[in-house]
Amino acid sequence: MAQIDAVFKAYDIRGTVPDQLDAELCRSIGAAFARFATEGRDRPRVLVGRDMRPSGVELSAAFAEGVRSQGVDVVDLGLCSTDMLYFASGREDAPAAVFTASHNPARYNGIKMCLAGARPVGEETGLREIKAMAAEGVAPTGPSGVAHELDVLADFARHVHSFVDVGALKPLKVVADTANGMGGLVVPAVFEGLPFDLEILYPELDGTFPNHPADPIQPENQADLRARVLETGADIGLAFDGDADRVFLVDERAELLSGSLTTAIVAAGILAKQPGATVIHNLICSKAVPEVIREGGGTPVRSRVGHSFIKALMADTGAVFGGEHSGHYYFRDNYRAD
Repeated sequence: MAQIDAVFKAYDIRGTVPDQLDAELCRSIGAAFARFATEGRDRPRVLVGRDMRPSGVELSAAFAEGVRSQGVDVVDLGLCSTDMLYFASGREDAPAAVFTASHNPARYNGIKMCLAGARPVGEETGLREIKAMAAEGVAPTGPSGVAHELDVLADFARHVHSFVDVGALKPLKVVADTANGMGGLVVPAVFEGLPFDLEILYPELDGTFPNHPADPIQPENQADLRARVLETGADIGLAFDGDADRVFLVDERAELLSGSLTTAIVAAGILAKQPGATVIHNLICSKAVPEVIREGGGTPVRSRVGHSFIKALMADTGAVFGGEHSGHYYFRDNYRAD
């Protein structure tokens, strides 16, 4: 078996293929996840998706085999972004896993998992137990589960539209750099029907990342987007990572808006409609973020870095929104997920 100790991280599973992460290990992880995440549930099922990395086809299929070996059905979402997976997990009230290595180079792959309702799985909320079971091996139980397919893209786009008054949106020129990642699938669907003139850079799904790495926090990976914003006179630019759960913005002058600034802007907009609400920010966000939240009549609450901590704190406090300096933004109405 590949290197199980190397691939289990604090919040997900990630490693190079096939030396650290291979089909055999993914099969074992699938069985362990099914056992852990569906225990005591009627009609147990697990949603499985993948990003555009070539290795994802084999690895996700092996994972699904492991799930089915536990008598658990598999719902195959096919190609999907991480935020699509969270939406599906919340709507279907089912545990889920997506094969992605986010912004990492092409030789990597990984697994992000969540429990039913898009509840996070991290080292303190299941990963440790899943790792132990996968290492020991989980024996098949009874008849195998069955598999069927589900396409949630159109429903996800409608869900995103429900967050805003579409009729109140003003026409804008928008450039989006999806970096050959899953944004190439999601962005056109979400922007369809909106009053925006949209141009997409590198929309082709290609897990070899032929144009630049899908890591938008690095300035060199923003260069093409910033140049195109200036060339076209666009109002805004969007830079997505590989699994499209992080985004960075550039303004009409092609200047980067930090994750902290974007958190503050979104928080102010939400608080204008929901005064008094609680908003989460992580401890490396700018000091301006809690100041903006207070000025908007909201209650700022600081969190440790990491999606599992922020989501748990959102659940505990009833927060409507949470943001991280790294470009992750969490919404109560999207099951406290990106």
